[in-house]
Amino acid sequence: MKKPPALTRRRLLALAAGLAATALPAGAQGTGAWRRVPEIAGLLDGMEPKEGGIVLDLPFVSENGNSVPLSVAVEGTGVRALHIFAPANPSPQVATFHFTPLSPAAVETRIRLNESQTVVALALLDDGTALIAEREVRVTVSGCLTDAGTYASDSLFQTRVRVPETLAAGAAGPVLTMIGHPMETGLRPGPDGTPLPQRLIERFEASLDGEPVFAADLYRSVSADPFLKFQIAPQASGTLALSWREDTGHVATAQAQIVVG
Repeated sequence: MKKPPALTRRRLLALAAGLAATALPAGAQGTGAWRRVPEIAGLLDGMEPKEGGIVLDLPFVSENGNSVPLSVAVEGTGVRALHIFAPANPSPQVATFHFTPLSPAAVETRIRLNESQTVVALALLDDGTALIAEREVRVTVSGCLTDAGTYASDSLFQTRVRVPETLAAGAAGPVLTMIGHPMETGLRPGPDGTPLPQRLIERFEASLDGEPVFAADLYRSVSADPFLKFQIAPQASGTLALSWREDTGHVATAQAQIVVG
């Protein structure tokens, strides 16, 4: 009988990588987890979505479910809305992104995951069709009940914006935004054991000289200090106006100059 090869550290790493690749194929995960989410069924209203056409990227393993990086992009144009769901969270809906001809359908953010689960992206297109993608994420520490900050912080409602120095007409470039905010879910217990009141940044909007560019509806499962990276593809220079609206009605604003040349 032939002696098996020695189980060296290098071989162990190779075997682990092979197992990970088997457990998590690249791209969308066609497990059908979305079929068990009533909110998704309500949006589809009997329509059968197509798999593919969405690139959904999250880490396979996240040690901290309080801030899990997510990036998602939809191939082509004509995306009416892009919905993100975390079905095992107390509130499955994470965010809804709205695009325009000035913003290709690609966005990055950070989300909270309560436990290991399959995250779902649903794109509704202008032609009446829908695309679906899934991605499995394993979570070590739950993120939905974690203390993420305080409203007494000096950074509350402070905004940060970064845009490209220059862009060619019609070429896409990234806009990075962040606002200081704990995103209190209404689920975390306070000192007396009763849940702290919900307080969220619920709406983000961007416009260029008054023309809508990009918007996002944010829910409980968006991480504290909401981060959004989206694309802008302007035809001419202008002022990019940004706004963040809290569910109390408070609005924070910022501006940045987009230079096309």
